[in-house]
Amino acid sequence: MPPETICKIVRQYNKFPISKEDMEKLKEIAEDYGKVKNYVYQRYSGMKSLPKLYPGYTIQNEMTRCGMREGLQMPSVYFYLAVFDAIGAIKSRWTKTKGEILKAIRQNEGFTEEEQHFLRYVLKVNNAFEAALNGSLLKLPKEVQRQYDFLAGKVDVHKMENYLRRQVRRYHHPPHAGKPDGFSITAKAYRYGDEGIYISVKEKRKRIFIPLTDHNTYTRQLFVRLYPEERNVELQIPVDRTVKKHEDYNRHVGISIGMLTMVVTDEGHCYGEEFGEYQTRLSDWIRKQSVIYSQNREANPGRKKYDAAKKRLEEQLHSYINQELNRFLREEKPGKVFIPKLPKPMGAGKGKKINHYAAMWQRGYIRERLMIKCREQSVEVREVFGKDISNQCSSCGSLGRKKDSRFVCSKCGYEADVKQNAAQNAKNRGENIETFPDYKNLRLRKFPDDGK
Repeated sequence: MPPETICKIVRQYNKFPISKEDMEKLKEIAEDYGKVKNYVYQRYSGMKSLPKLYPGYTIQNEMTRCGMREGLQMPSVYFYLAVFDAIGAIKSRWTKTKGEILKAIRQNEGFTEEEQHFLRYVLKVNNAFEAALNGSLLKLPKEVQRQYDFLAGKVDVHKMENYLRRQVRRYHHPPHAGKPDGFSITAKAYRYGDEGIYISVKEKRKRIFIPLTDHNTYTRQLFVRLYPEERNVELQIPVDRTVKKHEDYNRHVGISIGMLTMVVTDEGHCYGEEFGEYQTRLSDWIRKQSVIYSQNREANPGRKKYDAAKKRLEEQLHSYINQELNRFLREEKPGKVFIPKLPKPMGAGKGKKINHYAAMWQRGYIRERLMIKCREQSVEVREVFGKDISNQCSSCGSLGRKKDSRFVCSKCGYEADVKQNAAQNAKNRGENIETFPDYKNLRLRKFPDDGK
């Protein structure tokens, strides 16, 4: 078996500021790249174009015949990358739309079990989904067709198809390329040499040279991010790295993620104890700057300094998060990490300031980085059901109370830090998922007195 790998993004930077002339040439490519993507979004994001998305060569051929590349005088190496980037974004948006519709089906109490089963089946089978939306003739393999006919015989198919169309109109929105700040490029359009990189431009047989801060070379498709005001570029290269395996990483560790202390383990070990200070500094600064900007909106010259200062603060926070997560893995040596499934942010709270802190909480970034770093080190991460995980006693399973960051169980007298108790519950639920398969559907309930 080949070793397991993980894809990481490696970045390269220009050594010296790029000349204004060369930056304009790169900006022109980025602007054309965005025009092509937006054209594909507008033309092929709708229901009628669903049959053309897989495998996508129909769209490629139509884009070739439409004459847009000749009109923009755009090299084919950039034109077709923009087309397939757009197709990928449209597919991703349809996947998200199907997820939203599936969620709506589950929450609709007016459907019978047969109707829900039929709708889920149609969402799963691409040809059936396309036919339902477009009212076209359905063609399926014999076995799939037999299953479809069996399910369709139990429901009003016309009613179900109308429901799907309404939900698509509600949830499906075409993507948009946004600000033209970069473009993808294949190895055919660049080459490394002379301690830098040569990138093809729109002029035939012409390349611009960008000296780089390192001497690494790659042969992968990469993304060129432009920063015209600073006359800088960032090359983003996806590379495959072999996953590390550690014989001594074999412990089971439950963790809880907080807004002040970033990570607390089931044994009470803390990582990221200064996280709250970094978070508060960023949140207070943004809140203050937002007020200043609102008061001086007409006279404000722009957001350039604001964006640069915000980026510096976010980079400091993210650097601290990554540093502490690395320390967590190095010192705890986990084989499995159990983490509560995080709830969605609440829309209201006790005050605007608290709401602002909660909105700025980097929990999504923490979870994402934890997942990536654990995979790099062959550490398994399991999410456990988070309902009442901080209110339940990790010793006896009864519901207790929280006071001044302490958890107290009135039944057995157990007392611990709130986050440590939640981390212990995460570990208990994770290790007992096979013993208690209903953990996934756990609702507010008390465990037996013996805690088993």
